[in-house]
Amino acid sequence: MMRSPGAIAVQVGPFTLRWYGILMASAMAIGLWLAYKDAVRRGVDPDPLLKASELALLGGLIGARLYYVLFNLDYYSQFPSKIFAVWEGGLAIHGGVIGGVLIGGGYAWRRGLPVLRYLDIAAPSLALGQAIGRWGNFFNEEAFGTPTDLPWKLYIPPSNRPVEYAQSDFFHPTFLYESLWDLLVFILLVRVFRDRVTRAPGALFLTYLGLYSVGRFFTEGLRTDALMAGSLRVAQLVSIVGIVVAIVGVPLLVRRSREA
Repeated sequence: MMRSPGAIAVQVGPFTLRWYGILMASAMAIGLWLAYKDAVRRGVDPDPLLKASELALLGGLIGARLYYVLFNLDYYSQFPSKIFAVWEGGLAIHGGVIGGVLIGGGYAWRRGLPVLRYLDIAAPSLALGQAIGRWGNFFNEEAFGTPTDLPWKLYIPPSNRPVEYAQSDFFHPTFLYESLWDLLVFILLVRVFRDRVTRAPGALFLTYLGLYSVGRFFTEGLRTDALMAGSLRVAQLVSIVGIVVAIVGVPLLVRRSREA
Protein backbone atom coordinates (compact mmCIF):
# COMPACT_ATOMS: atom_id res chain seq x y z
CA MET A 1 0.00 0.00 0.00
CA MET A 2 1.24 3.48 -0.90
CA ARG A 3 0.45 6.75 0.85
CA SER A 4 1.71 10.23 0.08
CA PRO A 5 3.57 12.06 2.88
CA GLY A 6 2.09 15.33 1.61
CA ALA A 7 2.91 18.00 -0.94
CA ILE A 8 5.25 20.13 1.22
CA ALA A 9 8.91 19.11 1.53
CA VAL A 10 10.14 22.01 3.69
CA GLN A 11 8.30 24.85 5.39
CA VAL A 12 10.06 27.55 7.41
CA GLY A 13 7.77 30.43 8.29
CA PRO A 14 6.33 31.83 5.04
CA PHE A 15 8.86 29.87 2.96
CA THR A 16 7.38 26.71 1.45
CA LEU A 17 9.23 24.23 -0.75
CA ARG A 18 6.98 21.68 -2.43
CA TRP A 19 7.91 18.26 -3.76
CA TYR A 20 6.26 19.07 -7.08
CA GLY A 21 8.65 21.96 -7.66
CA ILE A 22 11.69 19.94 -6.55
CA LEU A 23 10.85 17.11 -8.92
CA MET A 24 10.13 19.40 -11.87
CA ALA A 25 13.39 21.29 -11.33
CA SER A 26 15.30 18.00 -11.01
CA ALA A 27 13.73 16.63 -14.18
CA MET A 28 14.71 19.76 -16.12
CA ALA A 29 18.28 19.80 -14.79
CA ILE A 30 18.85 16.11 -15.52
CA GLY A 31 17.27 16.50 -18.95
CA LEU A 32 19.58 19.38 -19.87
CA TRP A 33 22.61 17.44 -18.65
CA LEU A 34 21.65 14.38 -20.70
CA ALA A 35 21.07 16.53 -23.78
CA TYR A 36 24.47 18.16 -23.35
CA LYS A 37 26.22 14.79 -23.04
CA ASP A 38 24.43 13.38 -26.09
CA ALA A 39 25.22 16.47 -28.16
CA VAL A 40 28.92 16.09 -27.36
CA ARG A 41 28.73 12.38 -28.20
CA ARG A 42 27.15 13.17 -31.58
CA GLY A 43 29.63 15.94 -32.35
CA VAL A 44 26.91 18.62 -32.17
CA ASP A 45 27.79 22.04 -30.73
CA PRO A 46 26.04 21.94 -27.33
CA ASP A 47 25.84 25.70 -26.72
CA PRO A 48 23.08 26.58 -29.23
CA LEU A 49 21.36 23.31 -28.34
CA LEU A 50 21.20 24.30 -24.67
CA LYS A 51 19.83 27.73 -25.61
CA ALA A 52 17.09 26.08 -27.68
CA SER A 53 16.49 23.59 -24.85
CA GLU A 54 16.08 26.37 -22.27
CA LEU A 55 13.52 28.09 -24.49
CA ALA A 56 11.82 24.72 -25.07
CA LEU A 57 11.53 24.21 -21.30
CA LEU A 58 9.95 27.64 -20.91
CA GLY A 59 7.60 26.97 -23.82
CA GLY A 60 6.86 23.53 -22.39
CA LEU A 61 5.84 24.91 -19.00
CA ILE A 62 3.62 27.55 -20.58
CA GLY A 63 2.12 25.08 -23.04
CA ALA A 64 1.52 22.45 -20.35
CA ARG A 65 -0.32 24.93 -18.15
CA LEU A 66 -2.36 26.55 -20.95
CA TYR A 67 -3.40 23.14 -22.26
CA TYR A 68 -4.61 22.09 -18.81
CA VAL A 69 -6.39 25.38 -18.14
CA LEU A 70 -8.17 25.37 -21.51
CA PHE A 71 -9.73 22.01 -20.76
CA ASN A 72 -10.77 23.14 -17.27
CA LEU A 73 -12.17 26.58 -18.08
CA ASP A 74 -15.25 26.06 -15.93
CA TYR A 75 -13.06 25.89 -12.84
CA TYR A 76 -10.47 28.54 -13.76
CA SER A 77 -13.09 31.04 -14.89
CA GLN A 78 -14.43 30.93 -11.32
CA PHE A 79 -10.97 31.04 -9.70
CA PRO A 80 -8.69 32.92 -12.16
CA SER A 81 -5.97 33.41 -9.54
CA LYS A 82 -5.47 29.63 -9.57
CA ILE A 83 -4.27 29.75 -13.18
CA PHE A 84 -0.77 30.59 -11.95
CA ALA A 85 -0.74 28.10 -9.04
CA VAL A 86 1.34 25.53 -10.91
CA TRP A 87 2.78 24.21 -7.63
CA GLU A 88 -0.63 22.66 -7.01
CA GLY A 89 -0.27 20.54 -10.16
CA GLY A 90 -2.11 20.81 -13.43
CA LEU A 91 0.56 20.51 -16.11
CA ALA A 92 -0.53 18.53 -19.16
CA ILE A 93 2.35 16.67 -20.80
CA HIS A 94 0.89 16.84 -24.30
CA GLY A 95 0.60 20.61 -24.01
CA GLY A 96 4.18 20.73 -22.74
CA VAL A 97 5.53 18.81 -25.72
CA ILE A 98 3.60 21.01 -28.14
CA GLY A 99 4.76 24.22 -26.43
CA GLY A 100 8.35 23.04 -26.19
CA VAL A 101 8.55 22.04 -29.85
CA LEU A 102 6.95 25.30 -31.00
CA ILE A 103 9.19 27.60 -28.93
CA GLY A 104 12.45 25.66 -28.84
CA GLY A 105 12.05 24.25 -32.34
CA GLY A 106 10.96 27.63 -33.68
CA TYR A 107 14.08 29.25 -32.26
CA ALA A 108 16.32 26.56 -33.79
CA TRP A 109 14.57 26.83 -37.15
CA ARG A 110 14.93 30.61 -37.30
CA ARG A 111 18.64 30.32 -36.46
CA GLY A 112 19.19 27.70 -39.16
CA LEU A 113 20.04 25.01 -36.60
CA PRO A 114 19.38 21.26 -37.11
CA VAL A 115 15.87 21.10 -35.63
CA LEU A 116 15.28 17.38 -36.23
CA ARG A 117 18.65 16.45 -34.77
CA TYR A 118 17.89 18.59 -31.73
CA LEU A 119 14.55 16.81 -31.28
CA ASP A 120 16.34 13.46 -31.37
CA ILE A 121 18.77 14.61 -28.70
CA ALA A 122 15.88 15.86 -26.56
CA ALA A 123 13.80 12.66 -26.84
CA PRO A 124 15.53 10.57 -24.10
CA SER A 125 15.57 13.62 -21.81
CA LEU A 126 11.84 14.05 -22.30
CA ALA A 127 11.13 10.43 -21.41
CA LEU A 128 13.32 10.43 -18.29
CA GLY A 129 12.06 13.86 -17.23
CA GLN A 130 8.49 12.62 -17.41
CA ALA A 131 9.41 9.53 -15.39
CA ILE A 132 10.75 11.80 -12.63
CA GLY A 133 8.09 14.49 -12.87
CA ARG A 134 5.20 12.02 -12.53
CA TRP A 135 6.13 11.53 -8.88
CA GLY A 136 4.92 15.08 -8.29
CA ASN A 137 1.41 13.65 -8.78
CA PHE A 138 2.10 11.22 -5.94
CA PHE A 139 2.99 13.96 -3.47
CA ASN A 140 0.07 16.13 -4.63
CA GLU A 141 -2.33 13.15 -4.43
CA GLU A 142 -3.60 13.69 -7.97
CA ALA A 143 -3.72 11.90 -11.33
CA PHE A 144 -4.73 8.62 -9.72
CA GLY A 145 -6.95 5.94 -11.20
CA THR A 146 -10.12 4.10 -10.32
CA PRO A 147 -10.54 2.14 -7.04
CA THR A 148 -8.51 -1.02 -6.62
CA ASP A 149 -7.44 -3.58 -3.98
CA LEU A 150 -4.15 -4.52 -5.65
CA PRO A 151 -1.11 -4.78 -3.31
CA TRP A 152 0.37 -1.56 -4.74
CA LYS A 153 -2.87 0.39 -4.20
CA LEU A 154 -2.65 4.09 -3.37
CA TYR A 155 -4.47 5.60 -0.40
CA ILE A 156 -6.25 8.87 -1.18
CA PRO A 157 -7.76 10.94 1.67
CA PRO A 158 -11.47 11.81 1.46
CA SER A 159 -10.75 15.45 0.61
CA ASN A 160 -9.06 14.49 -2.68
CA ARG A 161 -11.43 11.75 -3.82
CA PRO A 162 -13.84 12.23 -6.72
CA VAL A 163 -17.44 12.49 -5.53
CA GLU A 164 -18.43 9.26 -7.27
CA TYR A 165 -15.70 7.37 -5.36
CA ALA A 166 -16.13 9.06 -2.00
CA GLN A 167 -16.52 5.74 -0.19
CA SER A 168 -13.38 4.19 -1.70
CA ASP A 169 -10.04 4.39 0.11
CA PHE A 170 -7.60 2.93 -2.40
CA PHE A 171 -6.97 3.73 -6.05
CA HIS A 172 -4.73 2.73 -8.95
CA PRO A 173 -1.41 4.67 -8.74
CA THR A 174 -1.52 5.66 -12.41
CA PHE A 175 1.31 8.12 -11.81
CA LEU A 176 3.48 5.09 -10.98
CA TYR A 177 2.36 3.14 -14.04
CA GLU A 178 3.24 6.03 -16.31
CA SER A 179 6.51 6.76 -14.52
CA LEU A 180 7.66 3.15 -14.97
CA TRP A 181 6.55 3.18 -18.61
CA ASP A 182 8.43 6.44 -19.25
CA LEU A 183 11.55 4.94 -17.65
CA LEU A 184 11.23 1.93 -19.97
CA VAL A 185 10.82 4.25 -22.95
CA PHE A 186 14.00 6.08 -21.92
CA ILE A 187 15.94 2.81 -21.73
CA LEU A 188 14.60 1.64 -25.11
CA LEU A 189 15.48 4.94 -26.77
CA VAL A 190 19.04 4.93 -25.44
CA ARG A 191 19.85 1.23 -25.62
CA VAL A 192 17.84 0.00 -28.60
CA PHE A 193 16.75 2.72 -31.00
CA ARG A 194 19.23 5.61 -30.80
CA ASP A 195 22.05 4.01 -32.77
CA ARG A 196 19.68 2.25 -35.18
CA VAL A 197 18.04 5.45 -36.43
CA THR A 198 20.93 7.86 -35.96
CA ARG A 199 21.19 8.48 -39.72
CA ALA A 200 17.50 9.47 -39.92
CA PRO A 201 17.06 12.85 -38.18
CA GLY A 202 13.70 13.07 -36.43
CA ALA A 203 13.16 9.31 -36.26
CA LEU A 204 14.22 8.95 -32.62
CA PHE A 205 11.88 11.75 -31.54
CA LEU A 206 8.97 10.12 -33.39
CA THR A 207 9.89 6.80 -31.77
CA TYR A 208 9.66 8.48 -28.37
CA LEU A 209 6.33 10.02 -29.34
CA GLY A 210 4.89 6.67 -30.41
CA LEU A 211 6.17 4.68 -27.44
CA TYR A 212 5.06 7.28 -24.90
CA SER A 213 1.63 7.49 -26.55
CA VAL A 214 1.09 3.73 -26.23
CA GLY A 215 1.60 3.82 -22.47
CA ARG A 216 -0.35 7.02 -22.01
CA PHE A 217 -3.34 5.63 -23.91
CA PHE A 218 -3.74 2.78 -21.42
CA THR A 219 -2.99 4.70 -18.21
CA GLU A 220 -5.37 7.46 -19.28
CA GLY A 221 -8.17 4.89 -19.47
CA LEU A 222 -7.81 4.30 -15.71
CA ARG A 223 -7.66 7.91 -14.56
CA THR A 224 -10.52 9.64 -12.79
CA ASP A 225 -9.42 13.19 -13.66
CA ALA A 226 -8.92 12.89 -17.41
CA LEU A 227 -9.26 16.03 -19.51
CA MET A 228 -12.40 15.60 -21.58
CA ALA A 229 -13.72 16.87 -24.90
CA GLY A 230 -17.37 15.95 -24.59
CA SER A 231 -17.43 12.24 -23.82
CA LEU A 232 -13.92 11.60 -25.19
CA ARG A 233 -10.66 11.54 -23.24
CA VAL A 234 -8.40 14.13 -24.84
CA ALA A 235 -5.13 12.40 -23.95
CA GLN A 236 -6.29 9.17 -25.55
CA LEU A 237 -7.21 10.96 -28.77
CA VAL A 238 -3.85 12.74 -28.86
CA SER A 239 -2.09 9.45 -28.07
CA ILE A 240 -3.74 7.79 -31.06
CA VAL A 241 -2.48 10.63 -33.26
CA GLY A 242 1.01 10.21 -31.79
CA ILE A 243 1.04 6.47 -32.46
CA VAL A 244 -0.11 6.94 -36.06
CA VAL A 245 2.45 9.68 -36.70
CA ALA A 246 5.22 7.42 -35.36
CA ILE A 247 4.10 4.36 -37.34
CA VAL A 248 4.01 6.37 -40.56
CA GLY A 249 6.86 8.79 -39.92
CA VAL A 250 9.67 6.59 -38.60
CA PRO A 251 9.84 4.19 -41.60
CA LEU A 252 9.50 7.17 -43.96
CA LEU A 253 12.43 9.01 -42.36
CA VAL A 254 14.57 5.86 -42.23
CA ARG A 255 13.83 5.07 -45.87
CA ARG A 256 14.62 8.63 -46.92
CA SER A 257 17.96 8.55 -45.08
CA ARG A 258 18.94 5.34 -46.88
CA GLU A 259 18.12 6.84 -50.25
CA ALA A 260 20.06 10.02 -49.60
